[in-house]
Amino acid sequence: MKRQIYRVVVNTLAFYIAAQFLPIMAATPLYFLWAGIVLSLVNLIIRPVLVILTIPLNLITLGVFTLIINTWMIMLTSGLVPGFYVPGFGVAFLVSIMVSLANWGFKGMRLNH
Repeated sequence: MKRQIYRVVVNTLAFYIAAQFLPIMAATPLYFLWAGIVLSLVNLIIRPVLVILTIPLNLITLGVFTLIINTWMIMLTSGLVPGFYVPGFGVAFLVSIMVSLANWGFKGMRLNH
Protein backbone atom coordinates (compact mmCIF):
# COMPACT_ATOMS: atom_id res chain seq x y z
CA MET A 1 0.00 0.00 0.00
CA LYS A 2 2.82 2.37 0.89
CA ARG A 3 4.46 1.64 -2.46
CA GLN A 4 1.29 2.60 -4.35
CA ILE A 5 0.99 5.86 -2.43
CA TYR A 6 4.60 6.70 -3.29
CA ARG A 7 3.91 5.86 -6.93
CA VAL A 8 0.88 8.22 -6.97
CA VAL A 9 3.02 10.98 -5.45
CA VAL A 10 5.82 10.42 -7.97
CA ASN A 11 3.36 10.37 -10.90
CA THR A 12 1.68 13.54 -9.64
CA LEU A 13 4.99 15.36 -9.29
CA ALA A 14 6.15 14.11 -12.69
CA PHE A 15 2.96 15.45 -14.29
CA TYR A 16 3.37 18.78 -12.53
CA ILE A 17 7.00 19.12 -13.58
CA ALA A 18 6.23 18.01 -17.14
CA ALA A 19 3.54 20.70 -17.32
CA GLN A 20 6.22 23.32 -16.67
CA PHE A 21 7.97 22.35 -19.91
CA LEU A 22 5.26 20.84 -22.11
CA PRO A 23 1.76 21.99 -23.10
CA ILE A 24 -0.06 19.84 -20.55
CA MET A 25 -3.13 21.51 -19.13
CA ALA A 26 -4.89 20.94 -15.82
CA ALA A 27 -7.94 22.87 -14.66
CA THR A 28 -6.39 23.22 -11.19
CA PRO A 29 -3.28 21.73 -9.57
CA LEU A 30 -5.57 19.17 -7.92
CA TYR A 31 -6.09 17.59 -11.34
CA PHE A 32 -2.41 16.61 -11.41
CA LEU A 33 -3.18 14.53 -8.31
CA TRP A 34 -6.24 12.97 -9.96
CA ALA A 35 -4.15 12.21 -13.04
CA GLY A 36 -1.47 10.63 -10.83
CA ILE A 37 -4.08 8.44 -9.15
CA VAL A 38 -5.68 7.43 -12.45
CA LEU A 39 -2.29 6.70 -14.07
CA SER A 40 -1.35 4.50 -11.11
CA LEU A 41 -4.63 2.58 -11.44
CA VAL A 42 -4.30 2.27 -15.22
CA ASN A 43 -0.72 1.03 -14.82
CA LEU A 44 -1.88 -1.45 -12.19
CA ILE A 45 -4.81 -2.86 -14.18
CA ILE A 46 -4.39 -2.32 -17.94
CA ARG A 47 -0.63 -1.97 -18.53
CA PRO A 48 0.30 -5.55 -17.50
CA VAL A 49 -2.19 -6.95 -20.01
CA LEU A 50 -0.74 -4.79 -22.80
CA VAL A 51 2.82 -5.73 -21.85
CA ILE A 52 1.95 -9.43 -22.06
CA LEU A 53 0.11 -9.02 -25.36
CA THR A 54 3.02 -7.13 -26.91
CA ILE A 55 5.86 -9.41 -25.80
CA PRO A 56 6.85 -10.15 -29.42
CA LEU A 57 7.09 -6.41 -30.23
CA ASN A 58 9.03 -5.80 -27.04
CA LEU A 59 11.47 -8.55 -27.94
CA ILE A 60 11.95 -7.21 -31.46
CA THR A 61 12.47 -3.63 -30.23
CA LEU A 62 14.54 -4.71 -27.21
CA GLY A 63 11.98 -3.24 -24.82
CA VAL A 64 11.64 0.16 -26.46
CA PHE A 65 8.00 -0.61 -27.31
CA THR A 66 7.30 -0.30 -23.58
CA LEU A 67 7.60 3.48 -24.05
CA ILE A 68 4.75 3.29 -26.55
CA ILE A 69 2.65 1.40 -24.01
CA ASN A 70 3.49 4.05 -21.41
CA THR A 71 2.46 6.72 -23.92
CA TRP A 72 -0.89 5.00 -24.40
CA MET A 73 -1.36 4.93 -20.62
CA ILE A 74 -0.73 8.70 -20.47
CA MET A 75 -3.21 9.28 -23.30
CA LEU A 76 -5.79 7.06 -21.57
CA THR A 77 -5.28 9.00 -18.35
CA SER A 78 -5.81 12.24 -20.26
CA GLY A 79 -9.05 10.85 -21.62
CA LEU A 80 -10.30 9.62 -18.24
CA VAL A 81 -9.55 12.76 -16.18
CA PRO A 82 -11.80 15.56 -17.49
CA GLY A 83 -9.73 18.49 -16.16
CA PHE A 84 -6.40 17.08 -17.35
CA TYR A 85 -5.34 17.32 -20.98
CA VAL A 86 -2.30 16.06 -22.90
CA PRO A 87 -2.62 17.40 -26.47
CA GLY A 88 -1.30 14.53 -28.57
CA PHE A 89 0.88 11.47 -29.03
CA GLY A 90 4.16 13.41 -29.24
CA VAL A 91 3.57 15.29 -26.00
CA ALA A 92 2.28 12.12 -24.33
CA PHE A 93 5.46 10.34 -25.46
CA LEU A 94 7.64 13.01 -23.85
CA VAL A 95 5.53 12.91 -20.70
CA SER A 96 5.84 9.12 -20.59
CA ILE A 97 9.63 9.45 -20.73
CA MET A 98 9.55 11.98 -17.88
CA VAL A 99 7.20 9.82 -15.78
CA SER A 100 9.30 6.71 -16.48
CA LEU A 101 12.48 8.51 -15.44
CA ALA A 102 10.81 9.80 -12.28
CA ASN A 103 9.60 6.32 -11.34
CA TRP A 104 12.99 4.81 -12.18
CA GLY A 105 14.71 7.43 -10.02
CA PHE A 106 12.28 6.73 -7.22
CA LYS A 107 13.00 3.00 -7.40
CA GLY A 108 16.74 3.67 -7.32
CA MET A 109 16.35 6.02 -4.37
CA ARG A 110 14.20 3.49 -2.49
CA LEU A 111 16.70 0.68 -3.06
CA ASN A 112 19.53 2.72 -1.57
CA HIS A 113 17.73 3.27 1.74
